[in-house]
Amino acid sequence: MPRLSDIVLPDRTTYDRYALRQLLVALAAVTGGLAALIWLIQSLHFLTLVVDRGLSLLGFLGLTGLLVPSFVAVILPITTFIVIQFVYSRLDGDRELTVLRATGRSPFALARPALLVALLSMALCYLLNVWILPASFRAFEQREFAIRNRIAAFLLQDGVFTRVSADLTVYVRKRDPSGVLHGILIDDARDKNSHATILAETGRLIQVNHQPRVLLLNGSRETIDRQTGRLDILTFTQNVIDLTQSRHSEAERYKDISEMSIAELYHPTPPFFARDIPKMIVEANKRLSSPFTAGTFAVVALVSVLTGAFRRHGGILRPLGAVAIVMLLLATQLALQNIAARNLSLVPLMWIEAILPGLVCLWLLFHEQFGVWPRARPTPPAVNPA
Repeated sequence: MPRLSDIVLPDRTTYDRYALRQLLVALAAVTGGLAALIWLIQSLHFLTLVVDRGLSLLGFLGLTGLLVPSFVAVILPITTFIVIQFVYSRLDGDRELTVLRATGRSPFALARPALLVALLSMALCYLLNVWILPASFRAFEQREFAIRNRIAAFLLQDGVFTRVSADLTVYVRKRDPSGVLHGILIDDARDKNSHATILAETGRLIQVNHQPRVLLLNGSRETIDRQTGRLDILTFTQNVIDLTQSRHSEAERYKDISEMSIAELYHPTPPFFARDIPKMIVEANKRLSSPFTAGTFAVVALVSVLTGAFRRHGGILRPLGAVAIVMLLLATQLALQNIAARNLSLVPLMWIEAILPGLVCLWLLFHEQFGVWPRARPTPPAVNPA
């Protein structure tokens, strides 16, 4: 039975440093590469902000860069499994693990670098899920809200009907070098009960409380009374029109579940929809339980490499079996999250799915070394005295 001090504070051997360095470098490279690939694919959805809204390159990179932490949080448990499986399979194929076993290395000593990497991945996942992700999603939603409400209003082109939003269209006949607009027509259908057409001789774009407005001079506002069908015309010498897509301010915007903190998910503050409360509870438990999958996937990889007999030309069945188990666990995780949102009594299964397979794999790895349910030794035959 090894001493507790040997487990908690192990000596840093050459093997530990060698394996840990390979694991950390590979983990950073694979995670960074996959995150960059996913970012590239997802950023294509926001190219319309550059093409249609005139968003600058730096603004585009700043906006889409806020999504990177969410990509890392999703792929980090998977890349942890891939890296441990690859590095330890290579060590096994080069017979380095065989030589280390022959020198008296225990299974725990062989697995120690991978377990340290797994603990690091779990800690990073918790840091992302609990603190970084809500803040990044909140900043992303606020910035996208501001971009969609502000930029389009300042892209009015001469002689072109500009759709600021789905229910707001602006036409400007001419814009002079000083910024004065001439021949303005605004079709405003944001108020479903009062569809208005606004005409003005001149105007100018302004900002009020960081929101786009157009100052209209010498014009008229035409609306149709839905009850009487009569056309109402209101003339004005000066009027200010709000060009934002929504009548609601940022403070009144409904928060998405992804941008809520753990405390907000368990104790939401208005405004929110009551039907979303089960989804909030599931989201909170997902953030708290999913980091354990990094440890579970890591020990699944260790079981596939450190157990079983050595094969000179390597074996494909055990790595394929490990991949199949990880895919099954991922599918089960997604299924439980969807089912638990409809039946909160199943939420504990999310924790069981994240933790129990890892505990089983740890037992398979170390039960003989640490004396956990040791195998029964055969009783020696009795010797009769002569």
